[in-house]
Amino acid sequence: MSKADIPSSASGPTRPLARNPRGFADKRGRDLTAERRIVARVSQVYERWGFEPLETPAFEYADALGKFLPDADRPNEGVFALQDDAGSDEPGEWMALRYDHTAPLARFAAQTWETLPKPFRRYAYGPVWRNEKPGPGRFREFWQCDADTVGSDRPEADAEIIAMACEGLGGAGLDAGQAQIRVSNRKLFDGLFDAGGVTEAGQRLTALRAIDKFDRLGWDGVVQLLGEGRLDESGDYTKGAQLPAKVTAAIEAFLASANTPGLSRAETLDAVARSGDLGAAGEAALNELAAIDRALNAMRVDQGAVKFDPTIVRGLEYYTGAVFEAELLLDTVDDKGRPVRFGSIGGGGRYDDLVARFTGQSVPATGFSFGVSRLASALRAAGRGAEDATRGPVVVIVFSEDDMSHYLDAVAELRAAGVAAELYLGRAGMKAQMKYADRRGAPAVVILGGDEIAAGEVTIKDLDAGRAAAAAIADNDAWKAARPGQMTIPRDGLITAIKGIIE
Repeated sequence: MSKADIPSSASGPTRPLARNPRGFADKRGRDLTAERRIVARVSQVYERWGFEPLETPAFEYADALGKFLPDADRPNEGVFALQDDAGSDEPGEWMALRYDHTAPLARFAAQTWETLPKPFRRYAYGPVWRNEKPGPGRFREFWQCDADTVGSDRPEADAEIIAMACEGLGGAGLDAGQAQIRVSNRKLFDGLFDAGGVTEAGQRLTALRAIDKFDRLGWDGVVQLLGEGRLDESGDYTKGAQLPAKVTAAIEAFLASANTPGLSRAETLDAVARSGDLGAAGEAALNELAAIDRALNAMRVDQGAVKFDPTIVRGLEYYTGAVFEAELLLDTVDDKGRPVRFGSIGGGGRYDDLVARFTGQSVPATGFSFGVSRLASALRAAGRGAEDATRGPVVVIVFSEDDMSHYLDAVAELRAAGVAAELYLGRAGMKAQMKYADRRGAPAVVILGGDEIAAGEVTIKDLDAGRAAAAAIADNDAWKAARPGQMTIPRDGLITAIKGIIE
């Protein structure tokens, strides 16, 4: 018997177990409010910078995605795929849920290039799906928000994306000093490997993956991965890149030169330039980074908001030039109050080869993406979720079936005045209805009992004021006498009184 099938009784039918698929989460009001707020505010920033919205389908043909797809009969490693064979006797093409917003953009740009304004500037947001092992804070479905410029090879295009990312993170709720974007260029390592005679692509890739772990492992861990390999605490062994000793020494000097605290962006570039032979590709990278720095300075981007850091490699088979990663610096704690590090909350860079997969012609492109769901979780872990608390509707209490027309009239009047309102439609007494309103986060309840209706009045309980006043009154008798947050007024004053509470 499947663990999903639970018998309802010894002789009765089996019933499915109510459960989430692993890596997929349900979201209620607070979480949805947080994500929608972030998307709305960041979208305003992107549009102010001249980027237009674009929405692409959740599914793309699998060969258009490319990044995660293995050479296998079913392309289902890294993505969720299905075969499009509806209505046909022949096997159809494989389709897969998008794993990011960049691959669909590359397909769209190649498909519509002749009709697009060039450069093409777009932003996109929505869910993406990864067929990967889920874990704490790691989901198979989550939201991302991207902005990209396609068709410009200028370093200033990279600088603009970086500066806009800074403003976008601020719009999302992060203050100055609570996040930092670290920038590098993939060509720095290309030049270093060229100068050291490391030409084999797999060896370079292994070395870059090792360098990408610098923040977590430090130099002692990285140097093992650049050499023979490393045995970690769990007993797992990772084979190393087996670089020549002189190349490993060059990498050490290279990383050390750029990690001196307090250096400006320009000073970091000078230090990197003095660290050793970076070859022609490395020199080109330094020139590009210098141009990015000049543009950032012209846009008045603070040195603390963006720094140059050559340990950033990102997307090992994806990016072709400048790369950037947004790191959260905000103090965060888990549900038990223990410090927790979120690390990267977004990143991007230059990818000049993606459109060429479709057209055969190189089209320069650069962009930035951040995890909406991840950032919302980080802000909540930092105690910044108060503004995302869902405000419920005003609740109209029900006492008698005979007076239902009065309750319906009141709730209709509230809604017509633009006030979110709800008529309680359960079957419970006054106490349970008040508890329901409190759980809904209602700012107020409207009470139209027989006495109020006969007198042409209405009683309103300001729940927010009542909670605050009750917290300051320790004696139960005093609370009953004071009836905090409660007022009885003429019926025609309902809208004015309610708006005075919620506005």
